[in-house]
Amino acid sequence: MLGGLAALVVGLLLAWALTYPQVAVGVTVTRAAADVAAVVVLGLALVPMLDVPRYRDELATRSAAALTVAAALWLVAEVARLCTAAAATAAVPLSTLGVRTTVEYAISTVAGRADLISVLAAALVGALTIWWRTPTVGVAVAGIAAIGTTSRTLAGHLSENAFGGIAVTLHALAAAVWCGLLAALVLTVGHRGQWARVLPRFSALSLWSVVVLLVGGIGSAVVTLDAPTQLWSTGYGRLVLAKVLFTAALLGLAWHNRTDWLPSARGHRVTAATSSRRSYTELALMTVALTLAAALAVTG
Repeated sequence: MLGGLAALVVGLLLAWALTYPQVAVGVTVTRAAADVAAVVVLGLALVPMLDVPRYRDELATRSAAALTVAAALWLVAEVARLCTAAAATAAVPLSTLGVRTTVEYAISTVAGRADLISVLAAALVGALTIWWRTPTVGVAVAGIAAIGTTSRTLAGHLSENAFGGIAVTLHALAAAVWCGLLAALVLTVGHRGQWARVLPRFSALSLWSVVVLLVGGIGSAVVTLDAPTQLWSTGYGRLVLAKVLFTAALLGLAWHNRTDWLPSARGHRVTAATSSRRSYTELALMTVALTLAAALAVTG
């Protein structure tokens, strides 16, 4: 958790440096926290499906406590995100933001309604996880988490462009599946036999997630940027470049793990602790990339 917080801080500082003085600190921080929490919730809801049917109930039970905590953190982050966005839209300090202004923002604006959907999704996921013990309910939770994750994307800066809106939504959802499942594996998988079963399935799914992520990311960037020079002349462009660099590093590390770690895990040649440690660097890079994506959405 400390490593994850450190990666989040690094991402926020990098986003601030790349967009200064354009970045809205409060909105960026709460957006990043909400996005990271939603990604973890989505991964924890989906992770039982990576195991074989015989052991899915066991993994679902094992991930239930972590999912409840993650859902609670997501709800808190989403409420904070709604309030900071309402204050920024109304151009008032957060300390003087009233209930009426917040409600008007949540009901009367497209961005506010999207934030409200995310809040409701987080609350519903939290309620369901109190009784969640089966993979079937986990699929429903994953669907709700996906709606909450993509609602702001659909109402974001690319919402007026049909192609761009679809591209960035697929990009965000693919990234959430890839990053969330890896985080869920670290939080829930406890022995080498389980790693041997779930890691090959995660590797296959992550490959398709990366393909969708790249296609969606390229499509949304093409729609947003009018000229290549904007990649270094604007804060948005510099964030795109930084995100591309971190994504390239992630892809290189993922490919190395696919050719080295995956065969060893499949053959029961590495311990569960070693498999978890090998995930830390990749998760840190993912956290920074998700934070840059949150800053990108706010800046755009």
